[in-house]
Amino acid sequence: MSAAIVTEVLVIGAGPAGIAAAAAAAEHGRKVIVLDDNRKPGGQIWREASSAKPSPVREKDSMKQRALERLRRSGAQLLAGRTVFSSSADGFVDALRENPANSEVERIQYGQLILATGARERFLPFPGWTLPGVFGAGGLQALVRAGYPVAGKRVVVAGTGPLLLAVAAHLAHDGATVSTVAEQAAFSKLATFTASLWRQPAKLVQGMRYRSTLRSTRYRTGCWVVEALASDGQTLSAVRLTDGNRTWTERCDLLACGYHLVPNTEIAELLGCAFEGSFVQVDEQQRTSIPNVFCVGEPTGIAGLDAALAQGEVAGLASAAKSTAALHGRVLKECAFAKRMERAFVLREELRSLAKQDTIVCRCEDVPFASLRGHTGWSEIKLQTRCGMGPCQGRVCGPAIDFLLGCKPASVRQPLYPVPLSALGSAPEPIPSVAFTQIEKL
Repeated sequence: MSAAIVTEVLVIGAGPAGIAAAAAAAEHGRKVIVLDDNRKPGGQIWREASSAKPSPVREKDSMKQRALERLRRSGAQLLAGRTVFSSSADGFVDALRENPANSEVERIQYGQLILATGARERFLPFPGWTLPGVFGAGGLQALVRAGYPVAGKRVVVAGTGPLLLAVAAHLAHDGATVSTVAEQAAFSKLATFTASLWRQPAKLVQGMRYRSTLRSTRYRTGCWVVEALASDGQTLSAVRLTDGNRTWTERCDLLACGYHLVPNTEIAELLGCAFEGSFVQVDEQQRTSIPNVFCVGEPTGIAGLDAALAQGEVAGLASAAKSTAALHGRVLKECAFAKRMERAFVLREELRSLAKQDTIVCRCEDVPFASLRGHTGWSEIKLQTRCGMGPCQGRVCGPAIDFLLGCKPASVRQPLYPVPLSALGSAPEPIPSVAFTQIEKL
């Protein structure tokens, strides 16, 4: 068995926040390794598209290219295709590296750790949400970037959050007919939020460009999906929408539905980092309650691209013992934006009653909503129904049950993701703990 890989700074996640953090630390002389489960850096927001057509918002493309070029020049080492499934407070993480021929486990020892693990979509169950043709909004966008054809297909985009408009614009750009964008937030909340964007005009311009791409698309506020329908009983053919007063049916081939984002905080939980609500608690240097662990991007608050880049820069500089004072104002500005966005897109009460008694809530274990009734707390639900015990380990059903019943997942256990037994046999033997000051001499 091979020894652990040793680095001064380990960054988990190669999205915008992780890229900024890794580049900043490496530019100031630190040995940096970046782990990411995708084959190429960029995360969800900068995921590489198979289409050669220019993006609806070209600034994002140029920003991505500048960030990737900076990462390359910095000397930070990217280890792609690695899924971190285990971590410990003594300075080690284990990552699964999957190859076409076999899978193996790599152990990385770090002096300082920067968590840039991003976020995932929140799904809320409603009748028909498991039908073929129903996707998460960001999930469909990712599939299209990988080559899934949507040209000529009629699409409804629904849920909540700024992601809806971006996804709809990209789907239209790839040839889909986006008939409706259904935003559950009330017009009054969105108007207040939009008016506040005078502080950050670039975000307002970006939204206007997305809306321009969707000139022929209806944008309905205070509107949500109540049911997905299948004419043959198996494939999506239409959706039922409501604005609380009237309900109607719209024909579609695909439904892209997501209710904003929830942070990926499992590694931070394993390490024992302190939390503020659902988010990792950090100080002005993005340092968590564990002195050598930093956290950046969405796990500290859903705030978007600009916040991720600013926080990543701060953590990278701090890990290299450099001043971050010049960036504090920028980070605070983006945090204020995140709070305004949270208020604007808060989920309405009506969404709690969408699931019927026979609506599947846990897709991995086929647990219907009726089975969850009468149980007190996540642990009892898990023990009595197996909800949260499937391959996703509660990542999909956990946030939904939290919203529907107020039961938060009680614990995070290793491995965070399924690991083949054959790969566990390849895990390196632990090596003695190495002090941060000694790493440079190895």
